[in-house]
Amino acid sequence: MYPLKILLISTLLFVLVIACSTPDNAFLDAGEAYWPGFRGNTDLAGVSDSPLPEKPELLWSFETGNDIKSTPVIAEHRLFLTSTDGFIYALDIEDGSLLWKFDANDDIEASPLYLDHKIFVGNLSGMFFTLDAETGELIWQFEAQDQIYGSANWLPVNVDQHRILVGSYDNKMYCFDAATGKSEWTFETDNYINGAPATDGKSIIFGGCDEQLYILFGTDGKLRGQVNAGSYIAGSAALKDDVAYLGHYGSQVLAIDLSEQKIVWQYSPEDAQPFFSSPAVNDEFLVIGGRDKKVHCLDRQTGEPLWTFTTLDDVDASPVIARDKVIAASLDGRLYILDLQNGEQRWSFEIGADLTGSPAVTGGMIFIGSEDGILYAFGERS
Repeated sequence: MYPLKILLISTLLFVLVIACSTPDNAFLDAGEAYWPGFRGNTDLAGVSDSPLPEKPELLWSFETGNDIKSTPVIAEHRLFLTSTDGFIYALDIEDGSLLWKFDANDDIEASPLYLDHKIFVGNLSGMFFTLDAETGELIWQFEAQDQIYGSANWLPVNVDQHRILVGSYDNKMYCFDAATGKSEWTFETDNYINGAPATDGKSIIFGGCDEQLYILFGTDGKLRGQVNAGSYIAGSAALKDDVAYLGHYGSQVLAIDLSEQKIVWQYSPEDAQPFFSSPAVNDEFLVIGGRDKKVHCLDRQTGEPLWTFTTLDDVDASPVIARDKVIAASLDGRLYILDLQNGEQRWSFEIGADLTGSPAVTGGMIFIGSEDGILYAFGERS
């Protein structure tokens, strides 16, 4: 009797262990997908821990009325995207079916932000909208004095209160209470703010057309410091270990120590062109696209070039590092998967229209919008 009990218990434990274990290369269910902002997290590092199939397949697509220049975001089993047709869309992540859409009354190039069951995004009229993520109903809105191209970000105040950050072409960085839209503070620069602000939860880091990288205190928006980058900053900075990494119009990639407020290294490739892409940064590597038609991989600590991959056109889209892979998109109309260690091409898919929006990588899938107005979802067929 007892041996039989022991055998049954052992079998049950074995089954439980198998059921509760996930192989390192297993693909996540799409319902577990989560990519809530432009670069996946508030540090804008552009890194995903999601496994991906070696040869992703096109699972579904969704057509909007005009170019998609933004990154889709994913939460609550939904995908949220914007288009220059002036609409904000919510789709079912499984099949791309439309759940709701909201008319923003002007082109939208900014990526949306998901936070606390809400969607935050601005348009090119300077209107900033906060919508209910489930229904698409307007919760609050704010009108800036010029266009909003960059995505919003957020930082915590306490467990129950969060703040929303967004920059505008009126040269200002705005901070609002996420729930009510109440203005907390405004910081004014000397020129346009293009990209999204990055944050470590305490400080806010962003640049723009006045060539400065600004470091603000998150509590009150006061200036903690600034560093002259040497040229216009078209994209966003990525944060890692109190260092900001960015590319700029002067054809350089910089690492800026935020504590020392100084440039610690700079990379200037031969025959370089401006960098409009935002970098992806993990513990070892920095990956960024350039208008020299290349994807560049550098040693994060030193800025030493490790490899380049040449596409057929400019690379303005911001790449994503996903484990041992790099997901990159080019104006040549192709989506690429590259080997992170050596830059060798492992897969590509020809969409056939300019890819300026950046990919979202989560749940074992890749989501990207194109200037043909279509959102594409890639993964593995079950």
